[in-house]
Amino acid sequence: MNYLITAFVFLSLLVLLLIPSDATVFYIKNDCSYTVWAAASPGGGRRLNPGEKWTLNVAAGTAMARIWGRTGCKFDASGRGGCQTGDCGGVLDCKGWGVPPNTLAEYALNQFGNMDFYDISLVDGFNIPMEFSPTSGGCHKIKCTADVNGQCPRELKATGGCNNPCTVFKTNEYCCTNGQGSCGPTKFSKFFKGLCRDAYSYPQDDPSSTFTCPSGTTNYRVVFCSRGSPHFPLEMMVGSESDE
Repeated sequence: MNYLITAFVFLSLLVLLLIPSDATVFYIKNDCSYTVWAAASPGGGRRLNPGEKWTLNVAAGTAMARIWGRTGCKFDASGRGGCQTGDCGGVLDCKGWGVPPNTLAEYALNQFGNMDFYDISLVDGFNIPMEFSPTSGGCHKIKCTADVNGQCPRELKATGGCNNPCTVFKTNEYCCTNGQGSCGPTKFSKFFKGLCRDAYSYPQDDPSSTFTCPSGTTNYRVVFCSRGSPHFPLEMMVGSESDE
């Protein structure tokens, strides 16, 4: 028994030593009534059944990072397959970014002024309600929990989600490809903004959609289908069980 206790203490200390002391922890939870295949860049991917959690440790200075959820996935024992929304190269353990539509939690740690920058973005469309919030420090909690899929304009409807207009029309009016100041809000971005006021609704929506928190003062929480989110119709979950 003493041997087992000693071994447990040793392994616990080893895990602590392997985690960088300046790492920020991201707690990811699935509060949906259906399975979500969480994805993170950096971080990989994980199947989360209802109520399950996934913890990521992210190094200070990490930028252009994102977390999202995938739906309608099937993977084999080797982790290969595909997803209805948010697919990332047909693998469970993501190495790149997801295919729209997907609701994004974006962040950059310890950037200008020793601040963390974070947002929820609908620039790649919407698939799952999301909350993205600091766990302490009094910084702003972001939510996008409206029934975006149910109210999605006809032109933007997609299987399992709601596309952003850039994905559909691929024009500068919606994609803002010609540089800063070259485009503004449209009827479609106003649709997203009306339902999720704190979320990015188009690529140049920075003033009302980027939030900051002093670096090193907090960890973060990403919750799929947090309290108050709508329940999706059954057909969204058809064929969503993994072969994994």
